[in-house]
Amino acid sequence: MSENYILDLIKQDSRIDGRKLKEFRKPVKIETGISKNAEGSAKATIGETEVIAGIKLSLGEPYPDNPDEGTIMVTSELLPMASEEFESGPPGKQAIELARIIDRGIRESKALDFKKLCIKKGELIWLVFIDIYPINDAGNLIDASALATVAALKEVKFPKLEKNKIKYGELTKDKLPLTKIPITCTLVKIGDKILVDPNSEEEQVIDARLSVAVCGNKINAMQKGGIEGLSFKEIDEMMDIAFEKEKELRKAIQ
Repeated sequence: MSENYILDLIKQDSRIDGRKLKEFRKPVKIETGISKNAEGSAKATIGETEVIAGIKLSLGEPYPDNPDEGTIMVTSELLPMASEEFESGPPGKQAIELARIIDRGIRESKALDFKKLCIKKGELIWLVFIDIYPINDAGNLIDASALATVAALKEVKFPKLEKNKIKYGELTKDKLPLTKIPITCTLVKIGDKILVDPNSEEEQVIDARLSVAVCGNKINAMQKGGIEGLSFKEIDEMMDIAFEKEKELRKAIQ
């Protein structure tokens, strides 16, 4: 499908799949308990885009500047099975950016109470490893990854500890100290139009992208992408749409 055809449709407030500019693909859904070996896992589906997030807990030493806080570590792996555009090997720029956007949304919203992840100040903390695996990339991996991650975090149960060692496979009833559930919405600018949930064809023609993490009527984090800039008016419009779409995406989590 030619880029000019896609651009002409968008100029007429239409899209190649028949959606409105501010309409998400369907279904938007969450499935939990995907992995038996993770402390929490979930699969997020937006249209044909599918992403799995898995959570593993480990023990470690705190950072010297935060001796009474645990932490998170987010990684993403873009595998060839998800798209012919992806190659095996070390994480590339797209995978690194994806992980950073998800990490920032969690940290800046203070979704996790890091102090409650401390076992012994200055000595022992919980490390929360978040692994993101797209299994089908049909566009908008950011929002799908964010949904899968927060859904997986909600499902996590702490493993049992015995003499400060983890007994993997034996879970307690204790959940992660989640205080908020941030929702990330990615808006793209194509020409002079603002769209939500770009599919893979539309992603090839975007001028600018803005991912907005929202929670409790507050913007917690933003990440800009794309080669073009955004005006203050365009940013304001994107933020307004993110607040509007937060409610829609949150329904999938609930």
